[in-house]
Amino acid sequence: MNVFLLIAAAIVLIVVLLRFKCPIGPAILSGGALLWVFVDPSLRALTEAGTSLFSMSRTYDLIFALYFVMCLEIQLRKSGTLRGMVEALNRFFSSTKVVIASMPAFLGLLPSVGGARFSAPIVDTACQGMTISRESKAAINFWFRHVCEFASPIIPGMILGCAIAHISVADLVVHLFWMSIVAFAAGWLVMIRPLKFEEKRAKAETTPEERRQDMINIALAIAPVLVSVFLMMAFNLSAAIAMGVVVVALIPVLAMMKRGVSIKDVFVGAFDWRLILNISCILYFIQLLDSTGILHQIITAFEGTTLPVPVIIAATSFVIGFLTGMSQGHVAIVMPIVAGLMPGSLELAGVAMVFGVAGQMITPTHVCLTITIDYFKSDFFKTLKPVLLSEGLVLITFSLWTWLTWN
Repeated sequence: MNVFLLIAAAIVLIVVLLRFKCPIGPAILSGGALLWVFVDPSLRALTEAGTSLFSMSRTYDLIFALYFVMCLEIQLRKSGTLRGMVEALNRFFSSTKVVIASMPAFLGLLPSVGGARFSAPIVDTACQGMTISRESKAAINFWFRHVCEFASPIIPGMILGCAIAHISVADLVVHLFWMSIVAFAAGWLVMIRPLKFEEKRAKAETTPEERRQDMINIALAIAPVLVSVFLMMAFNLSAAIAMGVVVVALIPVLAMMKRGVSIKDVFVGAFDWRLILNISCILYFIQLLDSTGILHQIITAFEGTTLPVPVIIAATSFVIGFLTGMSQGHVAIVMPIVAGLMPGSLELAGVAMVFGVAGQMITPTHVCLTITIDYFKSDFFKTLKPVLLSEGLVLITFSLWTWLTWN
């Protein structure tokens, strides 16, 4: 059977399982099992994939990196730092437009499943007394919650993608950082600038002590991300080691500031067997692509086509991102192909990430979109319209720049 028909069948199976609330890891592994049955249903392929999975250092680097991300989220949340940052920004800005755009963007630096539910009440509260439609508030919350997908080194999809493609997280963040600026600008142009209302917010009067606390909260919330990037770039550390150093270093810092969080709460609370299961299944799926020869067949087929490789990767990433609605979905399927076609290529990895994110941003399978629409009780299509326009601007800008600068 044609390898692309098999891949299509596997993707359909994955999407169906996701629709029935199956976890992303087992769903993707089920697609891998389907491919194994039709291509090479041998015990050798299974054992070879398992041996490769457990013998590679990147498996453990990835799992520990994501584990420490969860530790950091617990530290900042339970210490009150996240809440303090939100309150500080709310006092600092006198413009409702700035508040409703910046709040979800800041909170988007820290990944969490369905995180748009956390920022939605903040956007809703900031808009009280303003003539802003439910659809506008929903679109703003959803869009700006995800503008940091290209700039944060602790986004699970970013970490997973870099581990698969054999490139540095810091290098890819530097390569794509400007896309977060473009995404913010596109959202502002399409969603924020057209809003017509009279600003009623007044910049809050604060004491010197309150201003000092506000700056501390903002610095504490942002510094871990910046320090992680610095450690990875300056010392060539893996994401796991860099995040581990940051988490451990933050323990005494929070304690000295009388914001200490129980070590047990941090390190035990961050242990999530579902996360480990999902990541292990995804990585095993990738090894199955290799051990069964499917990945080689795909690469051979791509090399024989007349279409440019970036176009193929862009289209594939977009479709899979749309079908799964999760960064782990398009990353797990497309990044192994990127690694096989152009090992270490930041340009091709960037294409896969940007177009995969574009697909997941416009699909009803994206959890954050569903949660946002449910919270604001907004119309799906009216909410999606400005998101489509913004995403169009992002893709046009990225495509033109990539075409002009491709090496």
